[in-house]
Amino acid sequence: MPSAPADVIRAVAAGVGRLVTEDLTEPDRQALLDHLAGLYAEHTDVRHPLSPLGDAPLRTRAELRRHFAGGSARARGAERFEAVGEVRETADPEVVVFEFHYVGSVEGRPFSVPCVFVSRVRDGVIVESRDYLDHVGMARAFGRLGDLPPH
Repeated sequence: MPSAPADVIRAVAAGVGRLVTEDLTEPDRQALLDHLAGLYAEHTDVRHPLSPLGDAPLRTRAELRRHFAGGSARARGAERFEAVGEVRETADPEVVVFEFHYVGSVEGRPFSVPCVFVSRVRDGVIVESRDYLDHVGMARAFGRLGDLPPH
């Protein structure tokens, strides 16, 4: 399990990519979901301030596990899905900023969705994160614009 803040946040993005693109057996999928949830503290505070469905905080590993399972199900069909960008350290050794794009392709159509994660990692787990993601761009990439609220 990674412990440096930059490695932890990269492991989250890489795990999401595996969930979306790999044809995992159910036991392997469950193990990956457990691994992803385990990168967070048991009591954490993860928010998605740009979510068009509202910013419901994720406060436990169980909530994060459900979040990852649901998100990866909505993103099925990608031939490629990976985080490309740079992790920047800050003056606070616990805080990192990951500026990246989820890039890939769905049914041969390329996409690039900008993201910025601002995360606090303590003792090898994420205790707080603000994940800024272009949700409309992600819905467009996967042909799911109709899933977004009308306004």
